[in-house]
Amino acid sequence: MTDFLTVDENLRTAMRFFGQATGSGEVFALPGAVAIFSGLDYGVFNIAMLDGPVTRANGGLETRLAEIGRYFKKRTLRWSFWLCEDLLDPGLLRRARQTLADFGLRAISHPPGMIAPALLPPVKPLPAIEVRRVANETLQRAFTEITAVSFEIPFTVAHAVYSQDRAWHGDYRGFVGMAEGQPVSIAAIVVAAGALGVYSLATYPIHRHRGYGEAMLRAAVSEVQRETGIGRVVLQSTEAGYALYHRMGFREATRYSVYLTK
Repeated sequence: MTDFLTVDENLRTAMRFFGQATGSGEVFALPGAVAIFSGLDYGVFNIAMLDGPVTRANGGLETRLAEIGRYFKKRTLRWSFWLCEDLLDPGLLRRARQTLADFGLRAISHPPGMIAPALLPPVKPLPAIEVRRVANETLQRAFTEITAVSFEIPFTVAHAVYSQDRAWHGDYRGFVGMAEGQPVSIAAIVVAAGALGVYSLATYPIHRHRGYGEAMLRAAVSEVQRETGIGRVVLQSTEAGYALYHRMGFREATRYSVYLTK
């Protein structure tokens, strides 16, 4: 499978989490796309993605956006669209921003999708961290709190997603990193498309700049690698994390444009 397709299939699998976690959402297949409704009035947790390459000959981007728009109109006005740019032929990609604007969507970020055949060794000593799988109320609460603080998500929204038992029985494997008996960092790992996808990587602000993020990523990946034997790792990078991921062996495989309803 082409690297960008590996990254995108893993991400689509990860996004299904938001349609399953709250108990009031759904994951719905549309022609050429998938719509993920969280059941919440929170746009970044109501997500649409393409599910394969798009050309003018197979209906173009407009046809898919029209279907997505009709789906969400019955449920919420607030939703987001993750566009893997390599899924569009060059002509459609050049016009994509205007096409999406015509459907009431504005670009909010452009994270690169990255892949590493295996993680390179660390370049400096990392702090000790104990990784615990999210499997009880205490760890659900820690994952919820670190998510809300780190990603500036309203606590009530984060609680509705991450504090539910049902959220942690699917593909989204959550981990909390402990240091000196206290939760300091989180990560989630999704196994799909022959790769381990890293999501929700975050550290409490008071513990940042000490290496816990890298230690958490490595420990969570190692935990799942022992179970699966899968070496490849994928993720979507923030601007702040790009240099670190590059040092760890990741390279850019594709680029996403994330759009949100205006």
